[in-house]
Amino acid sequence: MSAAAVEHPHDSKLPSLLKVAEQLTEKLPGYRIEIIGGNLTVTPPADGPHAESLTDLTFALAAAHGAETKVAQAMGVWLPDGPEDYALPDLAIVDADYRDHHIAHNCYDPAVFRMVLEVTSSNYATDLKTKVAAYAIARIPAYVIVDRRKERIHVLTDPFANEYRNHSIHASGQCVTLPDVIGAEITLDVAAILETARP
Repeated sequence: MSAAAVEHPHDSKLPSLLKVAEQLTEKLPGYRIEIIGGNLTVTPPADGPHAESLTDLTFALAAAHGAETKVAQAMGVWLPDGPEDYALPDLAIVDADYRDHHIAHNCYDPAVFRMVLEVTSSNYATDLKTKVAAYAIARIPAYVIVDRRKERIHVLTDPFANEYRNHSIHASGQCVTLPDVIGAEITLDVAAILETARP
C-alpha cells in the first residue's frame, strides 16, 4: 500500500480526497483506490494467486448468491467514519436489494453488507488493522481475512465501536463455518484456500 502524495500551490483551493481518488482511478487503471479513516490509499493490482483465490472463494460462497443475498466482487461500501470514506472489499455478501441502497460514486450503504472478505496483498496492514476499525464502525456483521503472510483465516464478528468483539483464527487443516448472518450454510477448507492464495 502506498499513500498518494499530492502537492498544490498555497493560493489554490485543494481538491477533495474524493476528487483526487477519481483522478487517480483514471490514471492508474487496475489499482484499488480507497479512502479509509480520511486517508487515501492506492493498492497495486493483485498477483495471480490472489485473483485465483477470489475465484475459488466466489464459487465456495455460491450458496449465498440467490434470492435474498448476492455475492459481489469489489463492490464499494460507503463508510460512515468520514465524509468521503469508502472501501472496496475483495468480496462481499450483500442483501439482494442492494440497488435500492446506492449512496454515491458506485458505493452502497453499509447496512446492506452482511459480510466483507479481504485476501491480503501489499496492503497487509490495511486489511488487518485499518479495515477492521472501518468495517466495525460501519457495523458490517462479519469480516473475513485470508492472511497469506501468516497462512491463516481470521473471522471477525459482532462489531462494537471500532472493533469486533469476536475474533477467531483458523489454520491449515481446519475448516471454518461462516456466520449465520450471511444467510447460507457455508464451510470453508482453510488449507485449500491458503494453497491457492499462496504467492
